[in-house]
Amino acid sequence: MINMVANTSGIIALAILSVSAFILSMLLTPLYTYFAYRFKFWKRKRETATTGEKLTVFAKQQAEKLERNIPTMAGIIFLVAVTIITFFFNLDRRETWLPLAAFVGGGIVGLIDDVINVFGNGKGVAGLRSSIKFALIFAMGAILGWYFFAKLGYHAIHVPYLGMIELGWLVIPVFAFIVVATGNAVNISDGLDGLAGGLATIAYTAFGTIATIQGQLHIAVFCFVMVGALLAYLWFNIYPARFFMGDVGSFAIGTSLGVVCMLTDTMFILPIIGVIFVIEVGSSLIQIFSKKVFKRKIFISAPIHHHIQALGWPEVKITMRFWVIGAISALIGILVAVTGTVGQ
Repeated sequence: MINMVANTSGIIALAILSVSAFILSMLLTPLYTYFAYRFKFWKRKRETATTGEKLTVFAKQQAEKLERNIPTMAGIIFLVAVTIITFFFNLDRRETWLPLAAFVGGGIVGLIDDVINVFGNGKGVAGLRSSIKFALIFAMGAILGWYFFAKLGYHAIHVPYLGMIELGWLVIPVFAFIVVATGNAVNISDGLDGLAGGLATIAYTAFGTIATIQGQLHIAVFCFVMVGALLAYLWFNIYPARFFMGDVGSFAIGTSLGVVCMLTDTMFILPIIGVIFVIEVGSSLIQIFSKKVFKRKIFISAPIHHHIQALGWPEVKITMRFWVIGAISALIGILVAVTGTVGQ
C-alpha cells in the first residue's frame, strides 16, 4: 500500500498509478479483443424506444456500425484495470472503498444487461428492462449511502458560497439519487464514438484536481487511475471505434463518478462539470414526457447528440465539440469548487 501521508509522495503515486492504469488497460485490450471476436460480442440492434415506437431515425444512424460487427462490453478492460490497481495500491476505508464498490457494482449490473443483450434470444429492446436496472442501481446507491452516513459520518451537503446544509439521515436517499442519476446520464451519453469516454475522462480529471486541492489524495489517485484507464479505452474507441464500452463500462464509471462527487462534497458542482451529461439525460426526459403527454416529439431523435446527428452534423464534429464544452465546464466547476469555500 502506497503511503499517502506526504503530499509530494501522494502526487508521485498519483502519476505512477495513473500511467500504470493506462499500461495495464493497453495490455488487457488484446485479451479482450481475442474473446470479443471469438465469441462475437456484437451489440444487438435496438428496434424500439422506451415509449414503445419504432426507432427509425436511430436505426438508420446506427446501421453502418452494426453491419461492421463492432464488439461491445469493452468496459470490462478498464473495470478490471482500475479494480486491480485500486485494490492493491490505493484501498482506503474512508476515501476509496465507496467509489470502488460503486464502480464494481455498477459494472456488474451493466455486465448482466450486456450479456443478455449479446447472448439473449429476445427481439427488439434486448437486455434488462429499464425498471430492473433502475431498481438495482438504486438499491446499490441506498446501501452505499447508508455506509456514507452511518460509517463515514457524512450528514450534510455543501452549497458553494452559502455553506453547509444539514440533512441527517436524508443524506442516504440524496446519495442514492446522485448514484442513479450519474449512472444513467453516462449510459445515455454513450451513443457516439468516443463521446462518453471523453466526457468521463474530463470529469474525472476535474474531480481528481478538486480532491487533490482538498487533500483527499486517495480519491485523487482513484480519479486519475480512472483517467489513465479511460485514455487507453479512448485510444481504440475514437472514431471509427474498434469497440464499445457497453453498459458494463458506462454504469461503472457513471455510478462511481456520483460517489466521488459526494465524497468531495461537490454535489452542486457535479451538474457544472458534467453539463453535457445533464443536457443528454435532460433531452431524453423531455422527449419521453412530450411523447407521452402531447403525443409528439420535440427532437428528431433523443438524446440530443442523435438529434444533432440527424440534422446533418458529422459524428466526429459532435463528439469533439461536446468535449470542448465539457472541458470548459470542468474548468468552471473547479473554479467554483475552489472559490465556493473561501471564508467558510
